[in-house]
Amino acid sequence: MTEQAAHMMLEISDLEVLYGGIRALHHLSMKVPMGSIVTLIGANGAGKSTTLRTISGLVPPAAGSIRFDNQEIAGWPAHKIVAQGLAHVPEGRLVFPELSVKENLMMGAYLRRDRKEIAGELEWVGEFFPRLKERIGQLAGTLSGGEQQMLAIGRALMGRPRCLMLDEPSLGIAPILVETIFARLVELNQKRGLTLLLVEQNASLALKVSNYAYVLETGHIHLEGPSTELKNRPEIQAAYLGH
Repeated sequence: MTEQAAHMMLEISDLEVLYGGIRALHHLSMKVPMGSIVTLIGANGAGKSTTLRTISGLVPPAAGSIRFDNQEIAGWPAHKIVAQGLAHVPEGRLVFPELSVKENLMMGAYLRRDRKEIAGELEWVGEFFPRLKERIGQLAGTLSGGEQQMLAIGRALMGRPRCLMLDEPSLGIAPILVETIFARLVELNQKRGLTLLLVEQNASLALKVSNYAYVLETGHIHLEGPSTELKNRPEIQAAYLGH
């Protein structure tokens, strides 16, 4: 974590989300310090994806506050939130299968106007994920799951975010590529100072790479603490780490 970590990049207070009258999130509060990696773990259906989708403007909150870099963004449209520097890599990757790798990456820069710098960014993403560079002209639909995940992350990076939210980046990916992707995410955090909010079903991996963790149960925060401490708690080991 950087020295600026005391500054809150993302601060959520008393967030409420309703789905057809059902309360999906209630009184959810969490903080993501600048330069940190924070993870959100929990069982399927706990509300992890809903939390990210609400932060990024895809789901409207019923109540509560979402502050990004000290600015209230609750209820803003998604494109305005992206323009502020908050990017979301969704579950299932959602690349454009009929477009090439390069075209997918360029879609991530659609809000930017600095053409010269975009070309440099494209080059950098190719160096960062060499597999994408090798397959730059290939249709995204023909890539493996792991390569599509790299593409989804690369596409988000093309927008030059200050905070990156990732929803289940290891889902359905070969273990060897999961290791590569997570090593890259840690590198982005440590070398570029990128703040990460990670939703991950592989709790062991999530707790290993993150600084701080929240455990979500049926729409509310059940536990929170430094990842190293939570990893050693018997209830976490029993419920999420298979001990």
